[in-house]
Amino acid sequence: MDPSAPPRRAVHLSDEVVRGLEARMKGSSFPDVDAYVEFILARLLDEPSEEPFSEEDERRLRERLRSLGYID
Repeated sequence: MDPSAPPRRAVHLSDEVVRGLEARMKGSSFPDVDAYVEFILARLLDEPSEEPFSEEDERRLRERLRSLGYID
C-alpha cells in the first residue's frame, strides 16, 4: 500500500448494483468497480448544489433505481 495515498473506506454494495455498474463500465478504462464508483462520486461532489437533496429528488431517484431493477 502506498503510504502517500489518502486513507480509504469500504462501501458495501449489493451484488445486483455491482453487476449493473460492471455493465455500465464495460469497455471503459476503469480497472474496477471501485475506481468507477469513486470517479462518479467525485464528479457529483464537483457539481455545485444550491439546495439540499429534496424529498422529490429522492422520490425520483428511487423510482429510477426501481425501474432499472436496482431496488424493489
